[in-house]
Amino acid sequence: MRVVGLTGGIASGKSTAASLLGELGAHVIDADVLGHRAYNPGTSAFEAVVETFGNDIVADDGSIDRRALGGKVFGDDNALERLTDIVWPEIRRLAELEIRRIGSENPVAIIVLEAAVLLEAGWEDIADEIWVVVVDPEVAIERAMKRDGANRAAIEARVNSQLSNEQRATKADLVIDNSKNETTLERQVEAAWKQLANR
Repeated sequence: MRVVGLTGGIASGKSTAASLLGELGAHVIDADVLGHRAYNPGTSAFEAVVETFGNDIVADDGSIDRRALGGKVFGDDNALERLTDIVWPEIRRLAELEIRRIGSENPVAIIVLEAAVLLEAGWEDIADEIWVVVVDPEVAIERAMKRDGANRAAIEARVNSQLSNEQRATKADLVIDNSKNETTLERQVEAAWKQLANR
């Protein structure tokens, strides 16, 4: 069993890369999906988030109102850190459970953990190797504006608040540059997959 930690910034194409790897035979674990599960009612993270941020973030159906919670942490670094201190360890726990489950069913599985916050959360030790998808910041801004319908200033702020491509690349075993087109990305992913499968 091998575990690849796949990460990248906004509009880098990491989800496209993860999808391609899934088509090639990888077991893909999406940390975003696990992140939603971490907020499920009845979990320890749910209780801790409500205790920290108040009952007014609980929606009528008993789930956490992500918009209300976002309003409390947006632009407040201390509040955001309190939230990630609760949620990131829970996402990691769920990811490790999933990795163990897949590994027990298929000892030679190649698992890809796709996580935007892989490096920020310090999860590098979960993976045998780290793959980083990078994209020229200007290309990322253009793509994100088109995809999300957001204005330039909002996207620029998100890009500037992230780790830079250079910071990510220093922690990467493999850097995939997705500044061109999807065909170029596909070629890079397929070449990386072949090398990985032959190890």
